[in-house]
Amino acid sequence: MPETVTAGLDTTSDAGLLELITTEDPAQEEALFAEARRLRAEHYGSGVYFRGLIEFSNYCKNDCYYCGIRRSNARAERYRLGPDEILNCCRMGDLLGYKTFVLQSGEDPWFTDDRVVEILAAIRREFPDHAITLSIGEKSRESYERFFHAGANRYLLRHETADDAHYRLLHPASMDLAERKQCLFNLKKIGYQVGAGFMVGTPFQKPEHLLEDLCFIRELRPHMVGIGPFIPQKDTPFGAYPPGSLELTLRMVALARLILPSALIPATTALGTLSPQGREKGLMAGANVVMPNLSPKAVRKLYSLYDNKICTGDEAAECRLCMEGRIRDFGFEPDMSRGDWAAGSRAAN
Repeated sequence: MPETVTAGLDTTSDAGLLELITTEDPAQEEALFAEARRLRAEHYGSGVYFRGLIEFSNYCKNDCYYCGIRRSNARAERYRLGPDEILNCCRMGDLLGYKTFVLQSGEDPWFTDDRVVEILAAIRREFPDHAITLSIGEKSRESYERFFHAGANRYLLRHETADDAHYRLLHPASMDLAERKQCLFNLKKIGYQVGAGFMVGTPFQKPEHLLEDLCFIRELRPHMVGIGPFIPQKDTPFGAYPPGSLELTLRMVALARLILPSALIPATTALGTLSPQGREKGLMAGANVVMPNLSPKAVRKLYSLYDNKICTGDEAAECRLCMEGRIRDFGFEPDMSRGDWAAGSRAAN
């Protein structure tokens, strides 16, 4: 779908996007947020979709320099939930009204394709009408196809940065941006609703890198875009770096909405960690999804991608009710339906 200049905001050219990324003009910034809200309301009304997040393992074979569950972090207290524990989390989520489960983990080799397929099949048997989202990293196309046929509907794989040189500054040599991007294209071809995304404020990031991120999502046209601020984790090589800017992160959320008006865009937990009303501000910048945590309370603090993560001490029911009240205060309505991209947007293409 061709892009247009909306509300006097140029999203058609690199120069126009770069101006909006770097703007320090409060009036221009508010015009950007207002247009993002208008587009979100046009496609989704005032509803905010709730997804039940299950962080089932913090083991990871990768060694990303920014991540608290990186392989080399000897201080990380490791855990993994067994298949029955994961299924129990889904049962709790169903009792609380969730129609989407998001299964997220590090790239844990213990969870072989066969084990993942068994877990998906068990969830699908018990909850045939629910959506199942996976977020378990880079896999072969064959693996993705097996997961899809076992019952997974959606897949989240943030590309983190679309610039190859910047990617190499954030990851060890064993990881490759081209391979990560290919995974995203493979997932789309298979038929998943696909989520890409990136961090704002990572070490060595320049405005031009964020421009590349926007250009990449315009090329990929994912159904979901996850954007959150970089927040350091003390036991990583980037532990002493400052966090990303809340204001810049919100601008990137709004720009993602302008570029992909029908996208599903979460107001991330990282936004709420950076600012007490960060998630609400994300919704005011064009986001329309939240993901309260269904993981057992005993392990939530252990999934420490970054420091000071919020909501690790709440029970699942408390987490949902708290979030419902907060978003209603900002004029939004909680929506516990599956919230599929095509069904939810009047402009789905």
